Amino acid sequence: MNPSGPLIDRFGRKVSYLRISITDRCDLRCLYCMEEEMTFLPRAQILTLEEIYWIAKAFVDLGVEKIRITGGEPLVRRGALDLIEQLGRLPLKELVMTTNGTRLAECADRLATAGVSRLNISLDSLKPARFREMTRVGRLERVLEGLEAARRAGFECIKLNAVILKGFNHDEVIDLARFAVDRQLDISFIEEMPLGLVASHNRSHAYYSSDQVKQDLEKVFTLLPSPVRTGGPSRYFTVAGTGTKVGFISPHSHNFCADCNRVRLTVEGRLLLCLGNEHSVDLKQVIRRYPGDGNKLRQAIVAAMAIKPERHYFDLQEKPVILRHMNATGG
Repeated sequence: MNPSGPLIDRFGRKVSYLRISITDRCDLRCLYCMEEEMTFLPRAQILTLEEIYWIAKAFVDLGVEKIRITGGEPLVRRGALDLIEQLGRLPLKELVMTTNGTRLAECADRLATAGVSRLNISLDSLKPARFREMTRVGRLERVLEGLEAARRAGFECIKLNAVILKGFNHDEVIDLARFAVDRQLDISFIEEMPLGLVASHNRSHAYYSSDQVKQDLEKVFTLLPSPVRTGGPSRYFTVAGTGTKVGFISPHSHNFCADCNRVRLTVEGRLLLCLGNEHSVDLKQVIRRYPGDGNKLRQAIVAAMAIKPERHYFDLQEKPVILRHMNATGG
């Protein structure tokens, strides 16, 4: 094992992208992400902000070029902006964040100054009542205020993320795309990830494939294949006559594992080698057993590449084999 990198798994894929969940908590309760009544991790079980920073630095030392901050909702964690400012001083090509937008009105300027270049903002509906139904507690106007604050802050790119569920919001895909085009934003449409047990809907009945979304959009827009890749799983198209890119994240209909370059750090310190598998290494144990020993930490990260699986296997007809909810995985 070479504790100086680069990170190569046994299938020859280079890992250059780390997604870090800094909290499992969220101020929304999106029905595809978690249950309405959730038990969150106690403070003693989660990484401190300092520990998150040192793990992130170890990954950068091993050649990681892109870090995405996720949650839960990352901005609900006290000290999140201080951590993001620290991460912004690492030699990264990209520091990006996924957020539900509820706290962007207060935080957008500081995030842009800290070096966050791109934001992904979750927006599943443009109808206030439906937005509240899908988030259980959310106020659409609050997210739209945050979105406008982010647009004013001057990020390099803002992308909307919409999880599409049949019978909930599948009839809004054209409106969501038009909303993005009108504001010169990008948008990705996402098939629901079958992580954790949910009682609000039957996932196989609510499944609405990326191909169906694309067919809906092509009734109104001309979608041109785009060579753009952002390091994530989206397949992109450009809306003809605009600068808007439309992406499709399709864990069921178009498996995106062949060129996977990503790993995830959960807030409890597990290094997840795959979104849809439980293959993981406990980096919290390493960093607390050997505090300040960067070599031990890097060795553990390099060794973890040997258990990164080739792909995930999702079956909408079966109960989920991954019992952790999306908020615990890192969105």
